[in-house]
Amino acid sequence: MAELNLDFEAIKAQAESYRADMTKFLRDLILLKGESCEEGDKAKRIKEEMEKVGFNKAWIDKQGNVLGEMGTGEKQIAFDAHIDTVGIGNIDNWEFDPYEGFEDETTIGGRGTSDQLGGIVSAVYGAKIMKDLDLLNDKYRVLVTGTVQEEDCDGNCWLYMIEQENIRPEFVVSTEPTDGGIYRGQRGRMEIRVDVQGVSCHGSAPERGKNAIYMMADILKEVEALNENPAEGVEIKGLVKMLDEKYNPEWKEANFLGRGTVTTSQIFYTSPSRCAVADSCSISLDRRMTAGESWEYCIEEIENLPSVKKHGAKVSLYKYARPSWTGLSYEQDAYFPTWVIPEDHKVTKALEAAHKGLYGDERQGPASQIEMRKARPLTDKWTFSTNGVAIMGRHNIPVIGFGPGAEAQAHAPNEVTWKDDLVQSAAVYAALPTAYVAE
Repeated sequence: MAELNLDFEAIKAQAESYRADMTKFLRDLILLKGESCEEGDKAKRIKEEMEKVGFNKAWIDKQGNVLGEMGTGEKQIAFDAHIDTVGIGNIDNWEFDPYEGFEDETTIGGRGTSDQLGGIVSAVYGAKIMKDLDLLNDKYRVLVTGTVQEEDCDGNCWLYMIEQENIRPEFVVSTEPTDGGIYRGQRGRMEIRVDVQGVSCHGSAPERGKNAIYMMADILKEVEALNENPAEGVEIKGLVKMLDEKYNPEWKEANFLGRGTVTTSQIFYTSPSRCAVADSCSISLDRRMTAGESWEYCIEEIENLPSVKKHGAKVSLYKYARPSWTGLSYEQDAYFPTWVIPEDHKVTKALEAAHKGLYGDERQGPASQIEMRKARPLTDKWTFSTNGVAIMGRHNIPVIGFGPGAEAQAHAPNEVTWKDDLVQSAAVYAALPTAYVAE
């Protein structure tokens, strides 16, 4: 890689100069609330901020995603942040109003601060720093996206933008929280349904029917075994087998991402009454996939369980088709592929170079987090899922992750992020296009 011709101190100083602006912007977004399919007010506020700081253009698409471009170069580099949040859960678990939020000298609290409104804030101001310091050129322009419905259906927004709006960047930075690290992948997931049919009869003579709950009980034990069993010496080989090169050509990346898992998350039944044999039973399975596992493989794995075959159970994928805040519905299967960008990929190396030039080879962060962060490698992976499942998982557009906040804050009561993270993320984003060109 060529030596980076960047004034890193100027970038850091410019990012620091926007600390107060970023704090105010984030606090405005917290006040606007907005779970999945309710993001309209936040999208409009983000568009307003993009226009205020000098984006070349900013718009809201038909699904309700807000997009802004900085620069006029031929190819896009994108920075993505979803702008929906989960709910607040039991308000008694909160020590402050989750939608009023709070701030002190170092911290900002409120629903969505880490997951992941801080990401859109840093991305908008990272693009502004690029403009301020003349870091864009005729090769690349920057696209910042505030995307909708990720908490409902991760990646659905990007499926729509890629497939219907022809948005296809050179690569995408996911600004989901990374605890000061650079993340190059995640396990995938699927939402699987298993249905079994019985025959109802009066509960006083259960032998006349076929109890679907008992049939499902057989299946449930085998699903549990699939998750817990070892790779050898058992009829149902456990999912841990995919960490072994004997079973998985992608075993190295599987070991990096972690093994797949499966668990029963819901159970349903039908019965004529409490005095009758149940005539149907269904379960939902949360299936987490590592490298080397496709949706077809995971469906067949459940279909091949002995009790699924014995009881003639039907195995299928759930679908998602909920209308966005604009009323548009973009249907997809509830399949969210595993993705991982190689450690030696040009995008990985460029982000590492930008970080090294600004902050060195170790994770940075506020004093309260720094010891925990520096105990982890700079380049790692997410535990949870992101929009990368569509961008790279389905459409093979490279994705790398770097974002303000902490994974452990996601979906938790008393959610916070840190002002240092907002500033440092904006600085890294500003340096990245130049680092990528140099790479």
